[in-house]
Amino acid sequence: MDVLMDSLKVLGRIFTILPLLLFIGLYMGKRSIGEIPVFDFLVVLVLGSVVGADIADPKIDHIHTVVAMIAIALLQKIIIYLKLRYRKFGHLVTFEPTVVIYKGEFLTTNLKRINYTIDNVLQMLREKDVFQLKDVEMAIVEANGRLSVRLTPENKTVTLADMNITTKEVEYDIPLILDGKVQNEALQKMDKTKEWLDKELAANHVNDQSNVFYAAVNSKGDFTLTLKGHLKRGVPPIFH
Repeated sequence: MDVLMDSLKVLGRIFTILPLLLFIGLYMGKRSIGEIPVFDFLVVLVLGSVVGADIADPKIDHIHTVVAMIAIALLQKIIIYLKLRYRKFGHLVTFEPTVVIYKGEFLTTNLKRINYTIDNVLQMLREKDVFQLKDVEMAIVEANGRLSVRLTPENKTVTLADMNITTKEVEYDIPLILDGKVQNEALQKMDKTKEWLDKELAANHVNDQSNVFYAAVNSKGDFTLTLKGHLKRGVPPIFH
């Protein structure tokens, strides 16, 4: 009998909590659902924990859960107001955008500061149909973790009909060195040798592969290189 009553209580809580959760989600706004900045992520995490505990444990007083949900929603609104009203406060509770590529080169210091790897950035570039580092004028990891990419002027998107040209094979980078480690499998698939790679590095005044953060070559043989700790000049400051 107690099990039946507890089950009915759980079902009742589900039918009362879900509409309230929907209302609170709409009240908090699209921003909280779409972008998930760090504070909003914590709000969603805590809100989910409170609701989950209430539904799973019939012994928890239901009214306390409702009060907690309303308080969380109001706190989130207050934080958003403070972020909009006081810029310095907004900087304290929000990640700043970070430039990770500038004029075709990785900014290694910035990557390490935000704990992003080469693979992370290369994947995000491919998701934006960018396959060559040299095509990137500037790439920024935004506060929500997404990548914004500005291509070099000659690589900006235009329609083939506008240019009256036919399609041609797309070029893409094949990574050969990632954070000082040679990708031997990539060399083999390209029928290249370690000696060839050493010559390419020497031609770019690099004598030690461990100093290379990223090196790649495309099908035309164009070589792309970023050294560890290299500070690119002229990087524009990006803030909220």
